Amino acid sequence: MVTIRLTNSMTHRKEAFVPLDAGNVRMYVCGPTVYDRAHLGNARPVVVFDVLYRLLRHVYGAEHVTYVRNFTDVDDKINAEALRRQQAGAAGTLEDLIRQRTEETIDWYHADMDALGALRPSIRGEVTDRAAPRATEFIGAMVAMIEGLVAKGHAYAREGHVLFRVRSYADYGALSGRSVDDMIAGARVEVAPFKEDPMDFVLWKPSSGQEPGWDGPVVDGRVVSRGRPGWHIECSAMSHELLGESFDIHGGGLDLQFPHHENEIAQSACAHEHGAFARYWLHNEMLQVEGKKMSKSLGNFFTVRDLLEQGVPGEVIRFVLLSTHYRSPMDWTKEKADDALEILKKWRLATNDIAPAVVDDEAITSLCLDLDTAGVIARLHKLYDQEKFAELKATGQQIGILTDELRWVGKFELNARVSMALGRLWELYQTAKSEKNFETIDAIKNELGKKAIKLRFERDHVRIESIGMFELFSAVRSLSAEEKAKIFGDAFLRTDTGTSMQHEAMSYAYVSSAIERILNELAVSGYNFEDKT
Repeated sequence: MVTIRLTNSMTHRKEAFVPLDAGNVRMYVCGPTVYDRAHLGNARPVVVFDVLYRLLRHVYGAEHVTYVRNFTDVDDKINAEALRRQQAGAAGTLEDLIRQRTEETIDWYHADMDALGALRPSIRGEVTDRAAPRATEFIGAMVAMIEGLVAKGHAYAREGHVLFRVRSYADYGALSGRSVDDMIAGARVEVAPFKEDPMDFVLWKPSSGQEPGWDGPVVDGRVVSRGRPGWHIECSAMSHELLGESFDIHGGGLDLQFPHHENEIAQSACAHEHGAFARYWLHNEMLQVEGKKMSKSLGNFFTVRDLLEQGVPGEVIRFVLLSTHYRSPMDWTKEKADDALEILKKWRLATNDIAPAVVDDEAITSLCLDLDTAGVIARLHKLYDQEKFAELKATGQQIGILTDELRWVGKFELNARVSMALGRLWELYQTAKSEKNFETIDAIKNELGKKAIKLRFERDHVRIESIGMFELFSAVRSLSAEEKAKIFGDAFLRTDTGTSMQHEAMSYAYVSSAIERILNELAVSGYNFEDKT
């Protein structure tokens, strides 16, 4: 069995990965707060840990790997969005609108991450809702954990809140490498008069009459408040319920290292003194856009859905995200996306009708060396150059590209199809011209003219000069939903007019079909194209 080496954020060293139980390798990754669509930065950890998940499945077997990624569906941002909708006239109670928003956003998230080729989390290979737990489903476990922390002296109740007593945990700060006193200066902590220490963080907080709430922990014989959990306790409770006191890997973005993951460690270690919690901590670096921090004020903020609807295939997004090592800052640029598009176009055309072989050993070696995806991509280029297309396909699929699920028919495969049709037409034109068979040439032009397709025969090639948009869209409207999906992909069906890429795809499909039909009709009528070329 190969050895996987991972950089453990806790020790700051590359370490050989040795699971607690090779029969059930367990990984937990912090998921989204579901108040809005996932932006591109949110997608990076999903893709990074999807690659690790695929590697673990490759090494240990899919049925021996458990991957849990949660949804935070109780949060002030969700409440604020539901309230905004209610004030704008949306029907229903605030709780109804909160539920609607979280359901809607979770569906969006699944659709967007599916479009990037991310496998759904699973319990020993079985995709189930328990592998994608919602915080609201584990309130009881959170309350019980908080009560245990209070009983052990690690937490205290004040003014309807329960707070974790940070200085009760001697190793606090080990993950981020800072002492408690150093953290206080400039730390992201909420200052409140009821705190014993500025670094203490909320485990439970009261809810107003309109806000969602549950019966809170019982302290000194009474319920502290009707309220809701703090953010940090959620992952500790859910990971414990689903993975146990000790599990193998905990992952997330570097922005979660402090305070979220630091707080998770403290409360979990104090609640379950005999457990190790997570043994390997992995964090991906942050993402920029065109060299700048992604920001709405800079106009460079966009969601995954924004890119998909602009016509950028999910596979291209994934490729760009994997082109930089996960522990290095990643810069999304249009140039990188354009380059990825051309690379994947070549690889897709080369592997289109080829069954995958075995995954390349050198690529697996790169993956096992702290997920060196850039090294894998370099290896894929070599496999393409060596025309080892079956290995290219298998190895690409190992990192989640060149899969059937991400197949984008679109403009690019149709481009090859139209190029072939134009090439055949050019050869026919040359043959007819040499034979002074102008009737055939005129027939071709007339038939294309009926479809509002104007071609220009140059000295050494033929090019499309214009296409009638009315005829194009009329032809598209006549197609069934199944035919549209086959030609243009499922994304076409989600919009009324389509994106610019879908328009190009329609044009290519329309032209190539028209030319192919004319060539076939000529063949049927007795003009043997193959014999003439």
